[in-house]
Amino acid sequence: MSQQPVLLPYADPAFRADPFPLYRQLREDGPVRRAVIAGGLEAWLVTRYEDGLAALSDSRLSSDVRDASDPRLLERLPATEPESMLRTMLRSDPPDHTRLRRLVSKAFTARRVAELRPRVQEITDRLLDAIVPAGKADLVEDFALPLPVTVICELLGVPGADRHDFQRWTDEMILQGGEQPDPARVDRGWRQMSSYLTGLLADKRARPGDDLLSALITTRDEEHRLDEDELIAMAFLLLVAGYITTVNLIGSGIAALLAHPDQLQMLRDDPELLPGAIEEFLRYDGPVNPGIARFAREDVTVAGVIIPRGATVLVASAIADRDPAQFPDPDRLDIARPDNAHLAFGHGIHYCLGAPLARLEGQIAIGTALGRLPHLSLAVPRSELRWRSGGLRGPAQLPVTFAPDDSG
Repeated sequence: MSQQPVLLPYADPAFRADPFPLYRQLREDGPVRRAVIAGGLEAWLVTRYEDGLAALSDSRLSSDVRDASDPRLLERLPATEPESMLRTMLRSDPPDHTRLRRLVSKAFTARRVAELRPRVQEITDRLLDAIVPAGKADLVEDFALPLPVTVICELLGVPGADRHDFQRWTDEMILQGGEQPDPARVDRGWRQMSSYLTGLLADKRARPGDDLLSALITTRDEEHRLDEDELIAMAFLLLVAGYITTVNLIGSGIAALLAHPDQLQMLRDDPELLPGAIEEFLRYDGPVNPGIARFAREDVTVAGVIIPRGATVLVASAIADRDPAQFPDPDRLDIARPDNAHLAFGHGIHYCLGAPLARLEGQIAIGTALGRLPHLSLAVPRSELRWRSGGLRGPAQLPVTFAPDDSG
């Protein structure tokens, strides 16, 4: 392909606030585009829905970064223990992926997640109890962040008091936006996280509980279906993935409603629309942006374009989910949109394991907030909101005002 790669301008505040006009142009220009993405890496963007759906099920496109030809991808891993970061479900292919996913999949079935509903509701109510009297809040820091963090901590058996520590280490490792990652920061964050998880797992060996990490330790020590590096990597992935995208789903969903008062009123009038609204938030402005990385094991032809072996392929779900060939009037937020088969959770064997939990938390969080925060509105002009970018998207803060009690 002779085109020069297009630069995704993460340093541009206008792009960070609204990348979709550029995404629309990229999709219209062609189904596969070379681009310079976060951190200066080059990737082949798959921009259309049908092609993206097929690519996510194509075994020639690997999740293992060791299949990539760009050495900078491996250099982004912690220098201390790079192998540990490669031994997660997220970065592995069958048969290892099959084995690892099977070990934890029962904890995230729709039935098991439904059993968490009362506890998720209780946590949601407690967080709102704390902010309702003030009549104002940052709905990211005060609500969208602590809710999924608390839920995943309880599910795994991680002390909630430690959340600020592991959030800080996560920021060091993966929340550096579109900038080139600082290897020293990445390595420092991983060493701190790895040391913490090693100590936590040792405590659980001594005093096991009724939680997922204790169950995984049994799998490691008695059933020998995990080694120690895989156990630590699994604990890390479940902990971080268990909250980081859900924060953005809740924040972006509320922000979208505040930007579309008609949709906000429609949802207030008919709470039965809430499950479909969550799907629309995921399609319209999902937490994974621009998309999902894969690496070509061999030359692969996508939509008539030959992608060379070793290339990074970005299945651009955020672009594909606004493909007019799949979604009529795709740039319009429509919480009643039918047949909303978006790609925000991926597709195929790597379909997001935590999707049922994210949906549950999103429904309870947004539905309860709308019920308890009358006259909800942004406390600043929308143009002043800061957005995360570079792989994960959502408002960094969401300052709002509302009536300080239920009488409003």
